[in-house]
Amino acid sequence: MNFDKLIKEVDRDNLPTHVGIIMDGNGRWAKARGLPRIEGHKEGLKALENILEFNRYLMIPYLTVYAFSKENWSRDKEEVEFLMSMAVKVINDKLEEFKEKGVRFLHLGDKLGISDELVSMIDKLEKETSEGKLYTLCVAFNYGGRDEIVYAVKRILDDFASGKISRESISNDIISSYIYHPEVPDVDLIIRTSGEQRISNFMLWRAAYSEFYFTSVLWPDFKPYHFIEAIKDYQSRERRFGKVVKR
Repeated sequence: MNFDKLIKEVDRDNLPTHVGIIMDGNGRWAKARGLPRIEGHKEGLKALENILEFNRYLMIPYLTVYAFSKENWSRDKEEVEFLMSMAVKVINDKLEEFKEKGVRFLHLGDKLGISDELVSMIDKLEKETSEGKLYTLCVAFNYGGRDEIVYAVKRILDDFASGKISRESISNDIISSYIYHPEVPDVDLIIRTSGEQRISNFMLWRAAYSEFYFTSVLWPDFKPYHFIEAIKDYQSRERRFGKVVKR
């Protein structure tokens, strides 16, 4: 695929700083082909790898993918176990590649409930890619937007109780500094595949002024040119952040 040709379709000076992707439709993709759901996840991983490779050229500074939500634990045990084993394999496969290409990895989510082996691997991947300058890949894994806010509130209460912060000092900026990896900026654009039009507990705090792009394309079929269509749509919008624009 000619990435250069695709990239020329967008304004490189008006790219979103942070794009979040709700990768939906793996199960439906598999069902439509009479395959087990895990085959859909395998194809979904290929789609993700294509987008990550494409972003080496497009250069969105922050890319967050919704890989496993808190609610996903209620899925069939076999599917959950497969997703956990796939996470281990992906980290093993991508560690050296990310280091070589300069991709920084960050985990957004709760580490409680994840196996010690996977937590250790996540920590290692974060540490060993911390100097990456190409772009930052955030993986929302064992993640929930409400849980993230609760996490921040608990930490604020701890610091309030110890006298580190006062009641009067609590503000939007203070809360932003207590969520997962506060250095990650708000999300400019959220893409959701598979035709569903809901946020599904994704990035609730950072999505306050996000633009949304919904596509009927199932995630395993999502290609770089679909990504470019989302960026073009984003660039066609006027972002006012609640302000009135004088013409």
